[in-house]
Amino acid sequence: MKISEIFRISIHSLWQNKMRAFLTMLGVIIGVGSVIILVAIAQGTTRKAIDSIQSLGSNMIRIDILGRKSNRSVTLMDMNSLMEESDGRISRISPLVMGNFIVKYENRNLEVPIEGASPEYEEIRNFHVQWGRFISQMDVNDRNKVALIGVDTANELFGDFDPVGQEIKINGIPFEIIGIMEKKGSSMLGPNDNKLIIPYTMAQRITRNAIISNYLVQAEGADSVQYVVDLLNAFLTTKYKDPKTFKVFNQAEMLQVQNDNTKFLTNMLGGIAAISLIVGGIGIMNIMLVSVTERTREIGIRKAVGAKRKNILSQFLIEAVTISGIGGLAGVACGIGGVMFMKKFSPGMPTLLSLKIVFISFCFSLLVGVIFGMYPANKASRLNPIDALRFE
Repeated sequence: MKISEIFRISIHSLWQNKMRAFLTMLGVIIGVGSVIILVAIAQGTTRKAIDSIQSLGSNMIRIDILGRKSNRSVTLMDMNSLMEESDGRISRISPLVMGNFIVKYENRNLEVPIEGASPEYEEIRNFHVQWGRFISQMDVNDRNKVALIGVDTANELFGDFDPVGQEIKINGIPFEIIGIMEKKGSSMLGPNDNKLIIPYTMAQRITRNAIISNYLVQAEGADSVQYVVDLLNAFLTTKYKDPKTFKVFNQAEMLQVQNDNTKFLTNMLGGIAAISLIVGGIGIMNIMLVSVTERTREIGIRKAVGAKRKNILSQFLIEAVTISGIGGLAGVACGIGGVMFMKKFSPGMPTLLSLKIVFISFCFSLLVGVIFGMYPANKASRLNPIDALRFE
């Protein structure tokens, strides 16, 4: 018997039991759709995180001093001396002094993250003003009470009113807004649009901390990053003796950590969704066993008129694969539709549709049909024609 004829008979058999066939397919539909949607969410989250890391700035390296096991501290003079010794491999350095403070404008109060920085921060972080100006070296030297404001903080404090030139109070100290930062979203260093940036010398004053625990460093080029990281590690090890008291990390390390986390997340979500496919496969096997029992006399008649074992095996196996294949196609449609729905009605949920995952999911659904359809098909093909004809 030709494959096309076997396929036609399988479709006819499924059509006679439409509701049962649909319920059997449901597990496969849910499984394939879930795999596509969950992996799209995981990959979309990955892409968003990678874009966030890359937006931190060009060849940026961050230093976090974590402990105080030494009475020594790293000063900006130390860092500038190190930059001179780097043969141009270090292009920029900015101190980073951080804290959360209450910011007041007229009768509005808001707790806002504050970052104290130098003019080099703008290029290191690739974070520019859209109106006004950035902090100048004169602002740092003279401890000028000036501030740059993020767009979200500006909206909350000023609404539609232009904040440039207005006076706010940070921890009770008046500051003049000199610029509004461009909208940048969140990054691995935290949110960027709901903060204030002030001269680091003023940040030291309002935090009452003369010690700078964080620095941002920009390598001269991508090929210089590892050299600069090694240089900084050697310098800080000499300074603090214990490597556990500081951390030097760059974009490559952050990307690697993010990729490792996302790979684990994707595998976990894909595994959870694949369970639905296995459950769907068990459903296919169950229904096919029922079908073999119901069609025992039919199998006996076909064998009596000359059907070979491979013909019976092929018929039931193709029927199982047809169920899983149609279910897989429906699952692909549901998965793609679900991703498109989230993109349109939930833009805050990052999604990235992968055609590779779509193809693998569909192929896996076919494989489920083969694996779970083999036992019922084999059972049907082994029936004795005399016993099958006597079956009531």
